[in-house]
Amino acid sequence: MELHTLSEGSYSVDASKKFIPFDPTVDKHSDRPGSLFIHVNPFLIKTRKELLILDTGLGMNNSNGNLIIHENIKSAGYSPEDVTKVLMSHLHYDHSGGMVWNKDGKLEPAFPNAEYIINQQEWEIAFSSNSKSYRTEIFDVIQRSGQVTFVEGSGILTDEISYELTGGHCEFHQVFHVLSGGEHYFFGGDILPEPEQLIRNFIAKYDFDGRLAKELRVEYGKKAAIENWICLFYHSKGKTASRVSGDEHGFKIEAI
Repeated sequence: MELHTLSEGSYSVDASKKFIPFDPTVDKHSDRPGSLFIHVNPFLIKTRKELLILDTGLGMNNSNGNLIIHENIKSAGYSPEDVTKVLMSHLHYDHSGGMVWNKDGKLEPAFPNAEYIINQQEWEIAFSSNSKSYRTEIFDVIQRSGQVTFVEGSGILTDEISYELTGGHCEFHQVFHVLSGGEHYFFGGDILPEPEQLIRNFIAKYDFDGRLAKELRVEYGKKAAIENWICLFYHSKGKTASRVSGDEHGFKIEAI
């Protein structure tokens, strides 16, 4: 079993939903008023049977014009063609932009041999919504590829992978559990995007149901502590893969 954080970097995003690279050694927060500042960390897990990608990032290119997530996968010792499943928590652009890439002027699936696991209702909302959080040109490519497997509710995908419908961040958000090598990996997407949200829990304005999302963070934090999960934090600044201890009265995070 292997786990790799495929960091895509740091960005600011304002009401326009445009993601602009942010280098804290050069850029100033004060120069981007009204912006949120986020870190983007897809994950790669090599299990006994699968090579998994958990959410795909923004689909940004590096200075050489290469897709960052592709380069990170190669640095981990694999090829994008090796990926067998792409597990999508939801389809907001900062999680789904890397599902496709521009190959010789044409958008194509970024993982040509992979099965994309997507919640059916989230897909329908993403296609029909006027929200700037979704980019339908991405979904057109994936739909034509024939590589999508739609799921609903909660269930078991394989003997290594299960999923849970949570709602909270968006109406049909889902989380994933991966059991491999004697470890339990929990990918909470934007229900549990940062370890700091366990330490300082709050109702976030950017969540579809902020109260539910807040309650779910505590619920998953408690389970992670009791069952010794490895939590994967998609928007973490540093502790992207961590174990949790404590309870709702005070959680502690230890990076692995």
